[in-house]
Amino acid sequence: MASGTLLYSQSGGVTAVINATASGVIAEARARKVKVLAARNGILGALREELVDTSKETAAAIRALAHTPGGAFGSCRYKLKSVEQDRARYERLLEVFKAHDVRWFLYNGGNDSADTANKVSKLAAEFGYPLTCIGVPKTIDNDLAVTDCCPGFGSAAKYTAVSVREAALDVAAMSETSTKVFVYEAMGRHAGWLAAAAGLAGKGPDEAPHLILFPERPYDEADFLRQVKKVVARVGYCVVVASEGIQTADGRFVADSGGGKDSFGHTQLGGVASYLAGKVKDELGFKVHWTLPDYLQRSARHLASKTDVEQALAVGKAAVQFALKGRNATMPVIVRTADKPYRWKIGSAPLDKVANHEKKFPAGFIRRDGYGITDKARAYLEPLIRGEAPPPYGKDGIPAYVTLKNVAVKKKLPKWEG
Repeated sequence: MASGTLLYSQSGGVTAVINATASGVIAEARARKVKVLAARNGILGALREELVDTSKETAAAIRALAHTPGGAFGSCRYKLKSVEQDRARYERLLEVFKAHDVRWFLYNGGNDSADTANKVSKLAAEFGYPLTCIGVPKTIDNDLAVTDCCPGFGSAAKYTAVSVREAALDVAAMSETSTKVFVYEAMGRHAGWLAAAAGLAGKGPDEAPHLILFPERPYDEADFLRQVKKVVARVGYCVVVASEGIQTADGRFVADSGGGKDSFGHTQLGGVASYLAGKVKDELGFKVHWTLPDYLQRSARHLASKTDVEQALAVGKAAVQFALKGRNATMPVIVRTADKPYRWKIGSAPLDKVANHEKKFPAGFIRRDGYGITDKARAYLEPLIRGEAPPPYGKDGIPAYVTLKNVAVKKKLPKWEG
């Protein structure tokens, strides 16, 4: 067995395939005789010294992670501040790492997680502690810089496109005497990637979704209502997909709930679909239905993209390889090498090029009228939702997901009081 321990942790909102990445990490580490601990509930578990020994899990259980949604070890929304502001917490992390001989730290998350891994790597260097920190990409928002796409996005995009397609058929069937407008809210605070994926549900101007609202384009209420009215007059009904983070020209979130900030300092949003539905009903008089898929869009492992699952496994495997090679403060990323046929490979990026950078949906991917996607966007998005990777089903008709034992490692340090 290699000298030292690898610590893996999941952070931020989980996805349908983050456990596939965990499966890739643990399987690759086992193949290289490296012990893997996992922190419970993200970085909080590391601070609290709440660690689990993954060697207590069977090989079958680790394989089953690849088709199980959620976060097997627990995740958290907990943002460490700068080293100067949060030095005590960073030093506590190093104490925990030293106590358990952690020489490789893999943090599986998005922008904030990449930032945390980067800061931990710098503090370890300052203290002369031999630690290799690797960021492992994950987000359904697809807003990580450098990487062509991000594990988690492809499956959420597939769920979005399929759900909009199916709901549109329902609305079309009932539109003569019932619902005229259907509003679907997609996740995406500042970047419209997931809302854009709904555009794959149809191709022509009369096929749903008829209108997509992007955070990258200012929301003009009067124009939006005019567009809805025009579509209903032409098609008989209108399907709208709105990103949760759409803003007015002055930068105000349309769905700002006034509920303050979350733990990452983000504005709490209150539901853009219900707002838009109310406006359509009040101003145009149409019967409206709206939906907020919320966690469903990121947890739907039964509808995962095969491409996404393969990429999630690949970044997990590569993260271990990077770590054991001492490639500190880096992240494995996905590099697209061809569109037709779609091909990709694993590349790398320094964490300081990923941390705190946000990849917006490109202007060239948005239709000229601002309410749909271009052919260029379709060429980018389509390969990411291709292929099916259904989980195995039990006799009861329910997917056979795995629950790990998560055997705790004995604590060696005083209780953390932070």
